[in-house]
Amino acid sequence: QVQLEESGGGLVQPGGSLRLSCAASGSIFSIYTMGWYRQAPGKQRELVATITSGGSTNYADFVKGRFTISRDNAKNTVYLQMNSLKPEDTAVYYCYTRISITTYWGQGTQVTVSS
Repeated sequence: QVQLEESGGGLVQPGGSLRLSCAASGSIFSIYTMGWYRQAPGKQRELVATITSGGSTNYADFVKGRFTISRDNAKNTVYLQMNSLKPEDTAVYYCYTRISITTYWGQGTQVTVSS
């Protein structure tokens, strides 16, 4: 059994920053990919960023140059540093990890960007 625990969400002003964390625990033997999705009210869930076990990253166009994904394999933790936040970044952010062929999800953390 694998669990993902998210933290770091909150309320920030436009242009501000937040850092999200997601720690995996349980029966973890090999992690291929970790990453983040987000979902705003009335919108589809959308992929934000991914990072492989080797550190290769991919970003959605709408966060390039503003967000940075990183990981600490020793701690089985993935991070999302979010800078220059915009109101349209407001959403529930969900972390995930793919272990072998199985995907596990975090509980979600609310990010609100408002003046």
